[in-house]
Amino acid sequence: MKILWDEMSIEVNKQKLLTDKLILQMTQERFNNRIRSISIPETIGSIFCFAIAFYILVNFNKLDTWYFLASGIYTVAYFLVIPILVLMAIKKMKKVNFGNNNFKQTLLDFAKGKNQFFFVQKISLYLSAGLIVTSLILAGKILSDKDIFMENGTVWFWYIPLMVTFLFFFSSWGLKHYRNKAKQAENLLKDLENEENN
Repeated sequence: MKILWDEMSIEVNKQKLLTDKLILQMTQERFNNRIRSISIPETIGSIFCFAIAFYILVNFNKLDTWYFLASGIYTVAYFLVIPILVLMAIKKMKKVNFGNNNFKQTLLDFAKGKNQFFFVQKISLYLSAGLIVTSLILAGKILSDKDIFMENGTVWFWYIPLMVTFLFFFSSWGLKHYRNKAKQAENLLKDLENEENN
């Protein structure tokens, strides 16, 4: 009877280990899906930003006044630096590995990446206000060789409010979506930590 009991105990332990491993793999996959829903749009956006920066750099010789040059430098720096910082923060969130650390350390590592990601998002939002102005200045000069400061038009009166409104609603929607996905990923980690403690 004791031998039978020991064999059953070994089988139960094997089954538990297998179940724990499957739960860990499924949770890792669900976690990766949540992070992917943040990384895919940001990667596409980064490629778009790099393309715009490249286009401005190719046409940099057209920027013949100090304000065109300043606008060009600001815009190129924005479209290169911000996407790189965002992608680095996402990489930090993706690096979370369930198998190598205890869950408390895993949660801490994820929190660092998440905080870095949302910090960069806030910075980019504030810097976007300047980008609204510089992009209009550059578009006029590079695309049609016009100096909008010398034009006698109403472009400033409709463009700035329209772009600020768009920026506000788009960024609010995007940040809400990202916060939701990051919270879901964090909850998966917390659930695993609670399960380990029980």
